[in-house]
Amino acid sequence: MNFFEQLAQNRIFWVAVASWFAAQGLKVVFGFIVERRWDLSRFFGLGGMPSSHSSVVCSVATAVGIQYSFASALFAVSFVFACVVMTDAAGVRRAAGKQAAVLNKIVQDMIANGRGLTTETLKELLGHTPFEVVVGALLGILLAILIM
Repeated sequence: MNFFEQLAQNRIFWVAVASWFAAQGLKVVFGFIVERRWDLSRFFGLGGMPSSHSSVVCSVATAVGIQYSFASALFAVSFVFACVVMTDAAGVRRAAGKQAAVLNKIVQDMIANGRGLTTETLKELLGHTPFEVVVGALLGILLAILIM
């Protein structure tokens, strides 16, 4: 069996893909609800509600647990990996987004005072609130249960 046939039959892989698509699609929908305008770029963007990172890693961990047992070493590895990814999404990446917002404000103030060295802005929507991480995790778990 070749690579593509194996990949096509890998249910855990397809759970992860479905989870990513669902989370990214919901970002577009929630963006419309909040901003009253469609922004399809949110489908490929970072940050926002729900966390697609959390959704993907939780769907994989849940699918691994269902397929190989929640007592397996493979589930333990995927669970720890999911915890690291979710901690990073709500911690380091969120802090980096907040720092980017402050730096963008400083640059705008400098430009307004004629001292701007650059007009480039940093991406601010990088991480997630803990709520966005939890919703993403629940979405991933639910999809894994439904698909597996």
